[in-house]
Formats: sequence, structure tokens, C-alpha cells
Amino acid sequence: MDFEWETEYREFRQELRHFIKEWRTPELLEEYSATYGAGGELISAFHEELDRRGWMRMCWPREQGGLEKNPLFQYLFVEEMEYWGMPYGNLTFTSIAPSIVAFGSDDQKAEYLPGIYQGRLTFALGYSEPNAGTDLASLRTRAELDGDEWVINGQKIWTSLADVSTHLWLAVRTDSNARHGGISLMIVPTDAPGVTIRPLYTMYGGHTCETFYDDVRIPKENVVGGVNQGWPIIMHALNHERVGLAATGAYARLYDQLVEYLKTERPERMADPVLRRQLAELELEIREHRTLALQNAWIISQGGTPIAEASMAKVSGSELRARLANAAMDLIGREGGISGESGGHAPFEGRAEFNFRLAPIFRFGGGTNEIQRDIIAAAGLGLPR
Repeated sequence: MDFEWETEYREFRQELRHFIKEWRTPELLEEYSATYGAGGELISAFHEELDRRGWMRMCWPREQGGLEKNPLFQYLFVEEMEYWGMPYGNLTFTSIAPSIVAFGSDDQKAEYLPGIYQGRLTFALGYSEPNAGTDLASLRTRAELDGDEWVINGQKIWTSLADVSTHLWLAVRTDSNARHGGISLMIVPTDAPGVTIRPLYTMYGGHTCETFYDDVRIPKENVVGGVNQGWPIIMHALNHERVGLAATGAYARLYDQLVEYLKTERPERMADPVLRRQLAELELEIREHRTLALQNAWIISQGGTPIAEASMAKVSGSELRARLANAAMDLIGREGGISGESGGHAPFEGRAEFNFRLAPIFRFGGGTNEIQRDIIAAAGLGLPR
């Protein structure tokens, strides 16, 4: 059996790597870090070039401006962008865009998709609430129809990137007599009157957001997929989100930086067979995870939506990030605990310590790993709930 990528994929990956090498400058990365990818002069120029090459939409239908390429091209695109930490659009690109393609009206596709692939529009996910996180169907944020407008009132939490996004992908209750069947999905501009966004700071040094909606009015045309039809759309977007969160590139990058540091700065440690065994086991875990991620990409390429497989990849990736960060700090020694803010003293810019603080977020972002295991048991193994 031949496990090599076919020629067209290898050539695309090589072209993409040359492109990233040209565009990956300290100035671009600094702008990305400062704006959470929301934009700036350099990021805008980067997105313009991506748009010129058609890479952001290459796997979309032709009627949406795409080239109808196999979604495996998108898998390679995301993996390389994640490996090098480039501002390609993240969940707006990997989760929201596929959901608009699948469920949006023709007008919504025409209005939002070009802005997404051009980098002008970014979305934050408005799902969780103070009393509706894991049990999302308990959400209370309401939308009531008043003439030609929906009036929204309620609160969301963990609405990451809301403060730097142009729109909210908002789950609301439109029928109080139904549970899953009473939820709708709406697109809300972040600058709409009545929207309040507040930062919630986290231990990794960045922040998420809480958002409040006080008599927020949006056109009735902003409902995606129909009134009370939001639950399957949310599940579709969440499954794609979990696949996006499980991209292998960031994990492979952290591992490669750890190995390179030990080889160049601590060669005496590399002589230890126990340490080399630890590194070999970590590399095997990365390869196992990449297989899971690739399986999800293959399912999407066949026109399917991964369910159990998406949850498997999400659990695998989020827990692998934690193990990699823990191992890096342990193998480096005391210097592994130095943060990137400490100047030039931190090994590989403090990425070990940073990922140690960042990793817990990924274990509950996109659905807690405990719930993902329930999904794997029910949807993957057919076990009773």
C-alpha cells in the first residue's frame, strides 16, 4: 500500500511552503499576536494574496467562487498554516464558512462568503451561556419576531474573538415550548446597537469574551437555515470546529522546536536513551493524531460530516497538546518554565511554557472532552446514552 501523497498534493504543499517562507515575517507575526488575527495592514495584504491565489476558497463550489478541489487540499492548507502560525482565518474559515455553504440562503452566501475568503469578515461563536455550556440545548438567549426584525435579548460567555470580529454566529431560542427544536441560528453584526462585549482574561495571557444582547435588532433574513432549524446547523459547525481545533501543525511545530533545542543547546541530554525514547513516543503520538485528523479530512472529502471521528480528533489533539507541553517543560528543565515575555532567556520563545498555560482551554473549547467521549461511545460505538 502506498501512503505517499499524490503528485498534485505534494506540489501544492511545496508551493505553499515557499509562499509561507516569503510572507512569514516578524512584523506579520507581531501584528497577528496583537490583533488576534483581526487584521491590520500586513494581515490585509496577506489575505489579499491568499485571495489572489484562490487558496481560501479552492475547495468551495464554483457557484460560491471556488474551484471544487478535493477538501484534502484544505487539510494541507490548514496544517501548514497552523504549523507556521499564520493568520489564515481559523474557525471562521474551518467552521463557519462550511456551514454557510451547507445551510445558508443564496443571499447569505453572496453576502458573507466573499468577505470570509477575502479576510474582511470574521465570526465569533455565540453558543455557551452561564447556565448552558455542556447542555447547550438549555440556552435562554431569546429572539422574538417584531415585524421584519428579530429582537434578541440574553447573554453569552466564552465568545472568543468577539471583540475583534465583525459578526457573531449566534444560537438563540425562538420557541420556548421545544428544546432542541426551538433553537435558531442567526448572524449578528458585532456593532449592532445593544451588543455589549467584555473581555474575560485567562491564565494563558490572552482573553475570551462575554457578550450581552439588549433589544438587539437584526433583519429576519439573518436566520440561517430556517427558524427553529438551528440545532443541526450548530452540530455541523461544531463538528467542523472540532476538526479545526485538532489540526496537527501546531503540535508538530512544538515537537520540532523541542527536538531542535535539545540537539543544539542540550546535546548531552540527547545522549540519554530514556529521553530519546520519550521523544520517539511523542512523535508516534503525533503521527497517530495526524492519522485521525486525516481521516476526518477524508470523510469531508467524500461529502460526509464526521461526528464520532471529529470528537476523537478533538480529544486526541487537545490532550496531545497538554502532554507535549508537559514533556517539553520536563525535558528542558527549569528553563522550560520561562515565559516568552522574559526576553531572550526562554527556550524557543517560551512556547513550552505558553502551551502549558494554553492547553486547558482546548480540553473544553468546542465541547468538553468528557462529552466528546460520550459522543464517541454513542455515535461511534453504538452504546446507549
